[in-house]
Amino acid sequence: MSVSGTDWDLLSSYAGLLSLACVSIYAGSHGSLSVRRSHVALAEEEEEEEVERLSSQDAYLFPVIGSAVLFGLYLIVKYCGKEWITWLLQWYFTIAGVGSVGKSLIALSRWTLGQSRWQKFDKVQLLVLKGRRELVSLSLRTPSLYLIPLGSIPSILYTVGGSATRRSALLTDLLALSFSHNALSLLKLDSFKTGCVLLSGLFLYDIWWVFGTEVMVKVATSLDVPIKLLWPKSLSFTAERGYTMLGLGDVVIPGMFVAMALRYDYHRAAQRQTPNVSKVYFITTLSAYATGLFATMTVMHVFRKAQPALLYLSPACILSFLIVSLARGEFKDAWAWTDEVEDKAEPKNLAKSHTNGKVHHGDEAPTAKEDAVDISAETPPIVENDAAVDQAVKKRTRRKRD
Repeated sequence: MSVSGTDWDLLSSYAGLLSLACVSIYAGSHGSLSVRRSHVALAEEEEEEEVERLSSQDAYLFPVIGSAVLFGLYLIVKYCGKEWITWLLQWYFTIAGVGSVGKSLIALSRWTLGQSRWQKFDKVQLLVLKGRRELVSLSLRTPSLYLIPLGSIPSILYTVGGSATRRSALLTDLLALSFSHNALSLLKLDSFKTGCVLLSGLFLYDIWWVFGTEVMVKVATSLDVPIKLLWPKSLSFTAERGYTMLGLGDVVIPGMFVAMALRYDYHRAAQRQTPNVSKVYFITTLSAYATGLFATMTVMHVFRKAQPALLYLSPACILSFLIVSLARGEFKDAWAWTDEVEDKAEPKNLAKSHTNGKVHHGDEAPTAKEDAVDISAETPPIVENDAAVDQAVKKRTRRKRD
């Protein structure tokens, strides 16, 4: 194709969509990092966010459950019509979007201000009890009281706004990016084995439901919900030619693998006890994702036909991990690493043990001689420290992080 005949509007749309997906994964991956502190520090801060981890068993079932849900939606759309299911899903995502956008704004504000400055804001705590039973526990910094209502605006405009704003690409992208960010932050793979199983299963899933049947295309084109990224096919951002589209699953699923690679980079740095983190696995897998998405868009552009993105993204992410780990001679360690075990063991490893005026880190346990000296000479301080830790940990269980 000559330069004069190049469709720059369409190419800019591909570039914009690629950028949105990569930025979303980058932000979500860093949001998935857990801050590990000593027991006392953890007790003084808000409670760590509870996360869900996918095991290998979950990964094997994921394509099966996904297929059942997809086919169920297809049957509903085909035989019952799309109006009522679309209305139901729109309200569901509207309500979910209020919390999702608000949470993303809080995370962005905390990152912008820095953790130390964020902790200086006053904390507002809501605790609802029934007798001694805790029903609701909510802890917020004062900026969150303004950010959460602000986060409700995109959801409200998306659902009940005027014709100029309702279902706009901007609002769809804002909601979809917040869903992606929170999904990557809270939903984690527990190992590279699980990630490879998941990507391989969904690789087959995508091929079957896109090329083998009309189910995927029918559902995707029938339901108007904010679970996709859109970019107008125009340099001036007009909607005359329509939009290029990327499903949120093509961001979140490979994104979980990329986020796990980043956590493994931090694990390697912790093992070497160095503050400098070499993000070789993260950079490699994120670059592989961008390459796979570029290949998807290229094939789609050449053949003028929609492509299942995971057909290219899954092999790209898996191969990038295999190549870099084998080239560095770290495949055995990387394959055996389990993120879930590390998170559970880390507080014990990083906990500070106060004995004889010394601070012991990690598995550096005090000797029997040191214990004997502590018991005879410094029993009161040890008992006081242990009691303080116990009391602080109990308080921590009654708090919830922003």
